[in-house]
Formats: sequence, structure tokens, C-alpha cells
Amino acid sequence: MPEGPSIVILREECMLFKGKRILKVSGNSKIGIERLAGQKVVDFKSWGKQLLICFKGFTVRIHLLMFGSYRINERKDAQPRLSLQFKNGELNFYTCSVKFIEEDLDSVYDWEVDTMSDEWNLKKVLGKLKEKKNNMLCDVLLDQEIFAGSGNIVKNEVLFRLRLHPETLVAALTAKKLKQLALETRQYCFDFYEWKKKFELKKHWQVYKQKNCPNCGLRLTLKHLGKHKRRTFFCEHCQVLKAPSKTEKLRVKNNLS
Repeated sequence: MPEGPSIVILREECMLFKGKRILKVSGNSKIGIERLAGQKVVDFKSWGKQLLICFKGFTVRIHLLMFGSYRINERKDAQPRLSLQFKNGELNFYTCSVKFIEEDLDSVYDWEVDTMSDEWNLKKVLGKLKEKKNNMLCDVLLDQEIFAGSGNIVKNEVLFRLRLHPETLVAALTAKKLKQLALETRQYCFDFYEWKKKFELKKHWQVYKQKNCPNCGLRLTLKHLGKHKRRTFFCEHCQVLKAPSKTEKLRVKNNLS
């Protein structure tokens, strides 16, 4: 699944069509994409893992899901979900979700939780984290209402950077460590973005899809953890499972009862 930094790069690549009129629309989407013919693109935006193609009065949301892809000024040997042809080129999306948004985007999206947004708000993110005290870190780092744009790669790498076990509960972290988690997640997304643009992302992976810990050299553990059983790579020697304090345990128990 493409993560937030990849969608920001996609948004930037699409900018050559900003202000251009769509000459032809095709694709196997069933949501009435013919309405796009003749429309002029007002802007391209992104939120988390979603690309937003803005028109006057409505927006098209593209979500590449697990196996989606796109091509700009070229095509795959497959039928696109949505194909937009312009005078200066074409934009093709495959195996993705296409949806119309009729509402104003500011009423739909919270830009302050988008990890790569200029409007990102640390205070808000920390507040949302504290509301998830009973959740494991491997889940909150994939929660798009807290870290929009963070995905499985970001989750694995950030937890290793901070030497945090993925099954640690939010309640076990001090206020200082929670702040580090939020800031490091945002920072890693920007690192991801820079590496991806240089086509060197994989060489910077420390634990994701790796065999041995780059810190201690021991074999990494691979488990399918969290609500969605996503692949999680971690070092059981360097990322020790931390239990909540007695006070936090009591709070967790009271919240669950």
C-alpha cells in the first residue's frame, strides 16, 4: 500500500495537469466518471494516503489501496479504473478506489493530523494519542485519524528508531516519549519522501523486510500484529516490551470496565 510520502510525490507529478481541461474520460469505475469530461482541474491535493483531484464544486478522491498503481503519460497492459486524457498528456489509475466528494474538503479532512501537511499540529496529535491509551503502538501508528499517511513501513522503522516494542501500549509511554513518537513519525515520513525521490528508499530500511538487527546483529522477529495483523519486524533484544506503570495500569483497567 502506498504511504503518505509516495502520495505527496504523486501529487507533485500530477501538477503538470493543474488548470488543464479533461478531453476524454474512460475506465471501469462505475460511479459516473463521465461527468469529468470537459472539466478543468483546479488543483491537486493529498491527505494521508489519498490523492485529491479538485474541480469546481467537487473533488475526486483516489485511494490506491493495497495494490493500486498509476501511470503518467504511459499505460499499463491492463484496464484502468480511471483514465484522464488532457491536451498535454494523460493520467491513469489502476486497481484503486475512486470516489466523488461533494463537500468542501475542509469539512471532510483534518489537515492537522496529516503527517506531511504544513498544518500538522503536534498538540492535536498528542491529544489523540492519549485517547488511545489502551492501544498498542503498532496500531496507533497505522491509525489514519492520528497519523494520516503513516503506513506499515513507517510503523516498523519508527518503532525501531525509538527502540519501542510494537506491542507496547500507549499508556506505557511517558509524555516525553509520546512526543518523540509523534515527532519521529513525521520526520520519518519526510525522510521517506527524500529517499523515494532519489530511488533509494529500500537501502535505508533498518528492519522492514530485513533479517538481522543493525544494532545488535541478532535475528529479527517477524509477527503479524495488531488489529489488522500487519507484518511487523522488530528486535526482541533492542525493542523490549515496556509495561505501563501501576498508575497507568489502573487507568487502563478503569477505562476497560
